[in-house]
Amino acid sequence: MPRQARLMAVREKLVALEGTAGRGVAPFGDPLIDSCLPGGGLTLGRWHEAAGEGMEIETAAAAGAFIAAVAAPLAARGAVVWVMRRRDLYAPGLAGLGFPAERLIQVCAPSEAEALAALEDALGATGVIAAIGEVEDLDLTAGRRLQLACERHGAIGFVIRRRLFGGGRATGLAGAAATRWRIASVPSQPAPGEPGLGPPRWRVELERCRGGRTGAWIMEKSDGALPLRVVAELGDRQLDTPQSLRLAG
Repeated sequence: MPRQARLMAVREKLVALEGTAGRGVAPFGDPLIDSCLPGGGLTLGRWHEAAGEGMEIETAAAAGAFIAAVAAPLAARGAVVWVMRRRDLYAPGLAGLGFPAERLIQVCAPSEAEALAALEDALGATGVIAAIGEVEDLDLTAGRRLQLACERHGAIGFVIRRRLFGGGRATGLAGAAATRWRIASVPSQPAPGEPGLGPPRWRVELERCRGGRTGAWIMEKSDGALPLRVVAELGDRQLDTPQSLRLAG
């Protein structure tokens, strides 16, 4: 490994240790996920990034629903601010995910710069435990400003990558967010013997985790004490070749 790459790896480990020292965490409650995260959960006083796939990059439906479920337990400890780019956040839908809508403060920002400014102000405000912002892109300077705002009162930040116009894949910035997640909707499964749809499900990929390790899972809405539960753990699997399929048949 080149010297510069080794120095960058050491620097990231030091930053991760510094970021988790003396901070609380928001655990998922499942060891399959919490064991990947430093401290056993999402670190408070830092910000985390989530993005969808395909058209969900524009709607932010899957990523937004997942983050709302993650933030639901935190709402009992303080206000949650959601900075939107479009007026399409459906509060009753959040309630269906276990999020107490009465703890939500909605802010609609007409521009990217104003959305980042509002998110930064919310993270630094007294009484705010979490702030969620819909952002198309941000540079390292903006990421550092968000981090300083998180540290001010120990709030946790969530950046949902959302492209308002045009397609493409939302990109992340290595070294910026504490964790980076890729979220996609998957078909639900009703309980055995019950008709209709089951609880909402997502394919959740932890693409990057400072001081931790990556992973992928299928998760669904839970009616228990914690809002989400792991249905299956996903591993790296290579597709079978046509020859192996013929042999298997």
